[in-house]
Amino acid sequence: MAAPLASPPPAKERATPYFELAGVTKSFGPSHARTEVLHDVDLALADGELVAIVGFSGSGKTTLISLMAGLLAPDAGEVRLQGEPVRGPGPDRGVVFQSYSLLPWLTVDGNVALAVDRVHAQRPAAERREIVARYVDLVGLAHAVDKRPAELSGGMRQRVAVARALAIDPKILLLDEPLSALDALTRGTLQTEIERIWARDRKTVVLVTNSVDEAILLADRIVPLTPGPRATLGPAFPVDLARPRDRAAVNHDPAFRRIRGEVTRWLLDVQSRRGGKASARGIELPDLVPVDLSRPRIGWRR
Repeated sequence: MAAPLASPPPAKERATPYFELAGVTKSFGPSHARTEVLHDVDLALADGELVAIVGFSGSGKTTLISLMAGLLAPDAGEVRLQGEPVRGPGPDRGVVFQSYSLLPWLTVDGNVALAVDRVHAQRPAAERREIVARYVDLVGLAHAVDKRPAELSGGMRQRVAVARALAIDPKILLLDEPLSALDALTRGTLQTEIERIWARDRKTVVLVTNSVDEAILLADRIVPLTPGPRATLGPAFPVDLARPRDRAAVNHDPAFRRIRGEVTRWLLDVQSRRGGKASARGIELPDLVPVDLSRPRIGWRR
């Protein structure tokens, strides 16, 4: 008697992404004239990955971060963290915005403590103070704990915002162009700090930026965002450069130049195609006749 046929091995299940956007779409405006800002956005991140999203101004980058943070709800699709739908903001996602969003009457210590006391209210007061001190020191502001935002430089204010986001111990860190308002020297310094902090804690990070060079310096993967409206994500560009990355050295690295060229070329090609379509439609301007204000007119009082 023939031996029974062995049953086939079960199909290997796809691993659940740590953080995921699945078919996310978002529109704004009244029901009769809504503008679709983002269309069918898909993105999956692994635990501990640092992904940079690059795009032109006005392409919907801040809207995308707000959806990830739960500050906005998608019209279609879903945002998931560890397989669970994101229904609103929560301490599992720390956000650093382009504006510092600090309370001006609180010190460095007070701004960070406000978040720690809210999220870790069940912990003893001494432990909460230790958490605040640890993260203030991590961003290099131990010497300025008693200063208020008005007494800090722009770079120091942004460090406070990063410390506050990290101190609540989020599962994922969302950075919405956090360095774009800074001068070049301060921006370069904080880029180094962000990479150092990420390497220390290995948080999952989404960095939104309009700088391709910044994305290459910091990210494991770069995902471009097409120009809006109806912006969506393009193909991912892996960044296979050794860490830590020295900004002076990588400029001479052929791999750095190759990645920068590929990402920049993709963005410019997409923008060119969008621009070509827009110019083909043409824009009808109103028929306006300028008024000669030097001539007296009936009913006018000069």
